[in-house]
Amino acid sequence: MQGEILALLLLRPETSLTIADIVRETGGTPTVVHTEVSRLVESGVLTDTRVGRARLVRANPDYPLLRPLTEIVAATFGPVPVLGAALTGVAGIREAYVYGSWAARAAGEPGPLPRDVDVLVVGDADRAALNEAAAAAEETLRVPVSITKVAASAWGDATEPFLRTVRSRPLVRLDVATVGA
Repeated sequence: MQGEILALLLLRPETSLTIADIVRETGGTPTVVHTEVSRLVESGVLTDTRVGRARLVRANPDYPLLRPLTEIVAATFGPVPVLGAALTGVAGIREAYVYGSWAARAAGEPGPLPRDVDVLVVGDADRAALNEAAAAAEETLRVPVSITKVAASAWGDATEPFLRTVRSRPLVRLDVATVGA
C-alpha cells in the first residue's frame, strides 16, 4: 500500500489529495491508508495541510531524497513495469518501447513530469488488444496512454519522418512476453 501511495503522489508531485481520494485511487482501506500516509508525513517524504476538516497530502519537494525515491517508485510502479505487464501476452508484438517525454525523463533529460505516456508497438498486434492494454495501464498509471503501432518492416526501414524522429530520441524498451510474434 505504501508503494501505491508513493506512486500516486510522487509520480504526480503537483497533486494534493485527501485521505479519501487516496483510498478511492488505491483501493486501500481508510485505516491502512491513514496509517501509511501518517508514516510518510512523519518521515518527511510527504507533507500535509489542513483545509477545513480535510487533510491534503502531497509530495514534499524539500525531502532530500525525493529524486532518487521518485526514480525507484517509477521503476517499480511507473510506466515501464505497468506497460510491460499490460502488453504481455498480446499476440503479434515484436518489440515495444516507451518514447516521448517519459523516455526523455528516464534518460535524464530535465523537464516537467509527463502528463501522458507514449508507446510504440512494433508488429502486427490487434488494435483492439492494444486498446485494452492501454486502458488497463491508464487505470493503474492514472494518465493517458497512447499506443502507436508500426509494422516491423517500417520500423526496420525507418525512412518515415515520424519513425526517424522516434529513433533519434530516447527510447525505453518494454519487457513484453508475447505470443505469436
